[in-house]
Amino acid sequence: MKVRVLGSAAGGGFPQWNCNCRNCAGVRAGTLRARARTQSSIAVRAGDADGRSADRQGASWVLVNASPDILTQLRAHPDLQPARAPRDTAISAIVLVDGQIDHTTGLYMLRESTRPWALWCTDGVYTDLTRGNPILEVLSHYCRIERRRMSLDGAGFTVETVPDLRWHALPVAGKPAPYSPNRESPAPGDNVALVIRDDHSRKALFYAPGLAGIDEATWQAMQSAACVLVDGTFWSDDEMFRLGLSRKRAGDIGHLAQSGPGGMLEWLGRLPDATRKILVHINNTNPILDEDSPERAELGRRGIEVAWDGMEIDL
Repeated sequence: MKVRVLGSAAGGGFPQWNCNCRNCAGVRAGTLRARARTQSSIAVRAGDADGRSADRQGASWVLVNASPDILTQLRAHPDLQPARAPRDTAISAIVLVDGQIDHTTGLYMLRESTRPWALWCTDGVYTDLTRGNPILEVLSHYCRIERRRMSLDGAGFTVETVPDLRWHALPVAGKPAPYSPNRESPAPGDNVALVIRDDHSRKALFYAPGLAGIDEATWQAMQSAACVLVDGTFWSDDEMFRLGLSRKRAGDIGHLAQSGPGGMLEWLGRLPDATRKILVHINNTNPILDEDSPERAELGRRGIEVAWDGMEIDL
């Protein structure tokens, strides 16, 4: 299985267009050693029969979350445009982990598709995307959407165009999108983690760009994976509050901070040494974006990586 990080930032990207925090101002001025990043999404394809995931021209990919930056991301990866026909794409299906704006707005950018998009999402996300933010209804006037129900009963699913990958959706702690009528009363399925297993290599990825807490089922899934690609939004719970950018803490908006008791670093430290540990969906305020920061050095000491746009993971 090959996993490609198309975008590694949280909503707003990095630098965020209207933000003048130390990180955003520094990367604009060239005084901060940091990479610019687009908003969070990944693409996944199966490996070869011999277990390798070497580049294959024309291979089908599954897009996981459709970022507002999707057009920029596709242009950055020419193999996602194999040009086998006058209009073409290597993206053959879409899977959503939630209904957040930064994970769904890119669907509008894909409206010129010559065939309906096969799209997997939970019932809760489907309701939000047909009522609270009726993006799927709007797309019915363009390419159309063929919705596939993402079950939470553990049965899993297969994407027809990439049959060698097995997908399981696991409800995780979090919050639905701010526009959702259920924002303050989250239900299972508003946010999911994905466990994606390759039939050939038998290795699995655990992917959860939004994670407010880790229960026993989530922890078991993380332990079963060769790589965990998880919520790296905030370093500290009071990060936005302390900088005067928000009155809400990380936990208030559905994200488990990295530092502090019970934080993400503590959980990742309990995983086996062989597990690859990567943070993704990183907010523009997070000090780990500064490659010379003490927080980034702390990650290095702990063997934890920071995702970047274009990063590839072979499993």
